[in-house]
Amino acid sequence: MIAGALIFLIQTLGNLFAVAVLLRFLMQLFRVPFRNPFAQFVVAVTDFAVRPLRRVVPGFFGLDWACVVLAWLVEFAVVTASYWLDGFPFALAGGKVWPVMLGLAVVRLISLAVYMVIGLTLVRAVLSWVHSNTPLTPVVYELTEPFLRPLRRIVPMVGQVDLTPLVLFILCQLVLMLPVLALERALLGSL
Repeated sequence: MIAGALIFLIQTLGNLFAVAVLLRFLMQLFRVPFRNPFAQFVVAVTDFAVRPLRRVVPGFFGLDWACVVLAWLVEFAVVTASYWLDGFPFALAGGKVWPVMLGLAVVRLISLAVYMVIGLTLVRAVLSWVHSNTPLTPVVYELTEPFLRPLRRIVPMVGQVDLTPLVLFILCQLVLMLPVLALERALLGSL
């Protein structure tokens, strides 16, 4: 019972931090202005871990790859701690378990990124209906537009209603159901 609560706590806190680090990376990737209060919050929450890692992981192509490495390491710690608290026999599994745990961390990070795109798109849709003058609106718009823009070329407007967020939800769910789940099952099958 206590192990289950600890697993929940570790997964929740670890995933929230990994999302913040991924948001920081995506904001840099999509050139979101960092003068926004939400963007400044994300930088403030993640700066303590990203700055030291930049000394080890250099940036390439103008992107802060330390954020991606940090998010992956956090997910690796979450996966390992969850399996350990659940009673997985690491000592009996031997050295072959560590590449699987590293792979599971990659799969969980991809899954987390897809869920983040779904969540940001949902927030964008709600903000467009309710109140579009919040400090969050420009950040959410800039983070979701690279995913929605290509779909707008394919999906026409229906009665002045943009259906591209719905199409993006469906595509994200398919990504989670097909390649991500298949990769996770393949990794778990090798344990």
